[in-house]
Amino acid sequence: MEINEAVLSAILDAYPYEIVFVDRTHTVRYMNKTAKKRYEGRVFIGNSLFNCHNESTKPKIEAFLARADAGEDEMFEVYNGKTGEREFFTPVKDSSGTVIGYFERHEVPWDDEHPEVPIGDYWLRRRAGAK
Repeated sequence: MEINEAVLSAILDAYPYEIVFVDRTHTVRYMNKTAKKRYEGRVFIGNSLFNCHNESTKPKIEAFLARADAGEDEMFEVYNGKTGEREFFTPVKDSSGTVIGYFERHEVPWDDEHPEVPIGDYWLRRRAGAK
């Protein structure tokens, strides 16, 4: 089997957490299936990340990029009290180690009442007002 763009996309779609890959110009370049469910109607491939994040987050993101350029890997950002998630800035590097973009990794809170619910469905239920 050849590992090509379609196979890599299928792998990322199988990953139960959202991945929104953003390039160095802060343009959304890729969203996996879970991200499309979670951010439906709010985040679009080809648009600026700042269409869904306000401009006040830009200095914070630029600071994370500078740290990534200096060699750091994934960095803790914040605990989101609204969603119960821990959020991490995750730089993506090419084979030479150059940072080509980033995504934000979310650790989703455990739902012990519904452990069988896939993460993508978890977000659909949250958007509908269910826990």
